[in-house]
Amino acid sequence: MIKAQVVFATITGNNEDVADIITEALEDLQVTVTESEISQTDVSSLTDKDIVVIVPYTYDEGALPEEGLDFFDDLADTDLSRQVYGVAGSGDIFYGDDYGVAVDRFDTQLAKSGAKKGTESLKINLSPDENDIQKLDQFADNLVSAVSN
Repeated sequence: MIKAQVVFATITGNNEDVADIITEALEDLQVTVTESEISQTDVSSLTDKDIVVIVPYTYDEGALPEEGLDFFDDLADTDLSRQVYGVAGSGDIFYGDDYGVAVDRFDTQLAKSGAKKGTESLKINLSPDENDIQKLDQFADNLVSAVSN
């Protein structure tokens, strides 16, 4: 049985929606999923999962979610070499070069932890629409395939 953890940070609710869509897609693929808010999640809880998904928002001019700073820092000190990961997040293209920067930064941090990238990072503009849901379903498929291979 494949186990996954989907960790999200949200202000507007968009990232919780993204996390819910990913969780549902993984469950449809027979994965046992735990979904949690970033400030309520200890990085050590990821070490017994096969798949780790982070869904962060980008604040202001490219800043990480304040409630997720400790989590971000703890990732660097955690061995996730047995895990496959993916990062997705909602942002606003209004911010130009700062659009979805937290997605990129968490991607880099997870790679530093030794985790294997299971799918390309995904940035969603604002609230996920039907097209985004299809991309998120594919995102989940890719992660499960990466674990299975």
